[in-house]
Amino acid sequence: MPAALKRYRIAAYVVGVMLLLLVAVAMPLKYFGDNATPVEIIGPIHGWLFAIYLVITFDLARRTSWPLRRTLGVMIAGTIPLVSFYAERKVVGWIGEIEPVPAAA
Repeated sequence: MPAALKRYRIAAYVVGVMLLLLVAVAMPLKYFGDNATPVEIIGPIHGWLFAIYLVITFDLARRTSWPLRRTLGVMIAGTIPLVSFYAERKVVGWIGEIEPVPAAA
């Protein structure tokens, strides 16, 4: 499970950053600067990374036996700017409740 959580955390951050770049940089450049190139580059990259995020999130949800509502909520979090960062913190908390903390050696 630690590997699945690590994959999820990386994916959540990458998708969150790419979505912020798309919404906060590329879209304003397109609509206010008349330059569609950043959207044409960042948009498809974000789309593919989001698809990977969905697969990784589903894998983590399956391993932890999340209910459907939680799974869908975490998946949808990747579509709203900044929410994927919040969801990532919540997921780490949920997983921490599931896994026992290893004893100090």
